[in-house]
Amino acid sequence: METLSERVEYLFLIIFTVEAFLKVIAYGLLFHPNAYLRNGWNLLDFIIVVVGLFSAILEQATKADGANSIGGKGAGFDVKALRAFRVLRPLRLVSGVPSLQVVLNSIIKAMVPLLHIALLVLFVIIIYAIIGLELFMGKMHKTCYFLQGGLLAEEDPSPCAPLSAHGRQCQNGTECKPGWEGPKHGITNFDNFAFAMLTVFQCITMEGWTDVLYWMQDAMGYELPWVYFVSLVIFGSFFVLNLVLGVLSGEFSKEREKAKARGDFQKLREKQQLEEDLKGYLDWITQAEDIDPENEDEGMDEEKPRNMSMPTSETESVNTDNVAGADIEGENCGARLAHRISKSKFSRYWRRWNRFCRRKCRAAVKSNIFYWLVIFLVFLNTLTIASEHYNQPDWLTEVQDTANKVLLALFTAEMLLKMYSLGLQAYFVSLFNRFDCFIVCGGILETILVETKIMSPLGISVLRCVRLLRIFKITRYWNSLSNLVASLLNSVRSIASLLLLLFLFIIIFSLLGMQLFGGKFNFDEMQTKRSTFDNFPQSLLTVFQILTGEDWNSVMYDGIMAYGGPSFPGMLVCIYFIILFICGNYILLNVFLAIAVDNLADAESLTSAQKEEEEEKERKKLARTASPEKKQEIEKPAVEEETKEEKIELKSITADGESPPTTKINVDDYQPNENEEKNPYPTTEAPAEEEEEEPEMPVGPRPRPMSELHLKEKAVPMPDASAFFIFSPTNRFRLHCHRIVNDNIFTNLILFFILLSSISLAAEDPVKHYSFRNQILFYFDIVFTVIFTIEIALK
Repeated sequence: METLSERVEYLFLIIFTVEAFLKVIAYGLLFHPNAYLRNGWNLLDFIIVVVGLFSAILEQATKADGANSIGGKGAGFDVKALRAFRVLRPLRLVSGVPSLQVVLNSIIKAMVPLLHIALLVLFVIIIYAIIGLELFMGKMHKTCYFLQGGLLAEEDPSPCAPLSAHGRQCQNGTECKPGWEGPKHGITNFDNFAFAMLTVFQCITMEGWTDVLYWMQDAMGYELPWVYFVSLVIFGSFFVLNLVLGVLSGEFSKEREKAKARGDFQKLREKQQLEEDLKGYLDWITQAEDIDPENEDEGMDEEKPRNMSMPTSETESVNTDNVAGADIEGENCGARLAHRISKSKFSRYWRRWNRFCRRKCRAAVKSNIFYWLVIFLVFLNTLTIASEHYNQPDWLTEVQDTANKVLLALFTAEMLLKMYSLGLQAYFVSLFNRFDCFIVCGGILETILVETKIMSPLGISVLRCVRLLRIFKITRYWNSLSNLVASLLNSVRSIASLLLLLFLFIIIFSLLGMQLFGGKFNFDEMQTKRSTFDNFPQSLLTVFQILTGEDWNSVMYDGIMAYGGPSFPGMLVCIYFIILFICGNYILLNVFLAIAVDNLADAESLTSAQKEEEEEKERKKLARTASPEKKQEIEKPAVEEETKEEKIELKSITADGESPPTTKINVDDYQPNENEEKNPYPTTEAPAEEEEEEPEMPVGPRPRPMSELHLKEKAVPMPDASAFFIFSPTNRFRLHCHRIVNDNIFTNLILFFILLSSISLAAEDPVKHYSFRNQILFYFDIVFTVIFTIEIALK
């Protein structure tokens, strides 16, 4: 097997060498702008080919000399180190996939701000490592030993504290003594700066940080460790590491703005509008086909004279050509017969009845009752599938089968009703209707196979899963969800490219892991490891586990122990796992979140555009049906908005007459800055109350953050209705209560009592319910209840 793999490797190496040689001849090597080595991806291919050739030549030379200590698979650092470069060969795929280059280039462009965040994370790790070195150095090497014999008292030892400390105390004839290597084979500790940095990084990733906290509490007590570790997780993990997502989301926002400039979003919106227009045209054509012709009966009478003159022309044609005359006469007789049948009274009544039924069915399909009925059926279908469980009674199985058949019949009737009312061509234009037809046909096929006993119900679980897809029918009737799905489908190319890049990343690190750790995780014969790098499928699964962050530190501990434990050569192995975790979890997987945020923005834009179109259509419809006075009232808000936008634009023009790139801000939304020049074109329509209630917002190239806006306090108005049916809005007692509850002193006083109430709840003893402390707190609880009751009554 080894010889065969080496031969295949040499074959691929020859192919890649010939490819590189041909490209060098075609493009030139280096000394002009479009040369082979001027392209970064070609440079990567060239390095991989050269390293492969060098390792193959060196290996053959060492084999020829018989120096087995230098060459070969098992020994020889030179050849083994060079052979590790073979794992970069999957990167050659990037040079052949343009969309993959786009995703990778966007990630590379984000490397500069990511480097700044990496320096910030490194700074946080160094600070907390130094603090941990001062506080916890040497604290994890004491555990419980038997008084006689000096053996460990526990199979899974943990740190302990001496009798004078507040940590975990040893019991049952054991004592706390030093000499233990520490938890996790002595890897997790704060004994020196390198171990402290590794432990702090593990805690920042939030994997196993509670174990380290509990070990420190066992060794020192409960007072100090929780402050250190909780602050580390809050500041390091929740804040600093999440900046990576912010940077990636910002880069994708820039790409989104560029895409808007290129018109990509407009293309998506135009595509959606085109589908809506096509649907409208098909509805219009279908409705036109179903209109009853008014002169259908008169047409029958007018057809008779024209039909009487037809034999003359037919006779002339027969006399002209005797050979083809019989065929033409037969065709004309068939056409005449079909024409008479179509013009018969029964056919005319049938067409009228068909058109009437299609109009009624189309109106029923587009009604709100039909919409909610379909939603209810989808809910019942989901409830039926979700009610299945292990060891369920036979009656429930029968009910589920019956319900499935009834729901299948109803969904089939819905599909046939839509096909009849819309027509087959108009029905299958919609992608969702095709999806719905696929689900219904899958359910019918499943029922036929089960009823005819061709297959058992358990043998067609794939077809049964098709029923689960019925829940997606709701996306058709939920506009915002439908827009989100459309935006996701529009970004399928980016997601597919990212998935391909992630798969290449996993393959490269899996191959590198096989080179480093293949067959070396068997250092503990008493325990079988599941996360290993012994073969390619298991290596893929282990790398994917590390990417998800699940128990990645345990795999790192096994890798360190495979190279001799927490000593100098073994600790270098942690670099592999740290790079894998950072690049995979914090960069590649966060790109998915960035794409999701970008898709949400696109979906919101589509939804807002649809709302604006619907409002415009409703406004035009009201304008057509309203009287002239009401027309002016309807058109008045639109004119006001346009006037306000023009004023904002005039206001933003500079003294040179140039207009900077500004954001249009509605006057109703923000109040202009007092220091700015007054608007020379004031409006009388805008109410003054709304202007005073809104925050001040300057007009400029870039809006200020909300923290810089000066929010103006507004007086809470007195409600017009009465209180308790006896206190009118002008009642003096009610006015006095209104003045009290809206005073800042009253509000701050209530907040102070809420804080005291929370402290009293935290001070209760949950174990001893009738302790003296709980009795005192009970009276405080009564006081707080009375105060809050008075507050409610006043309000």
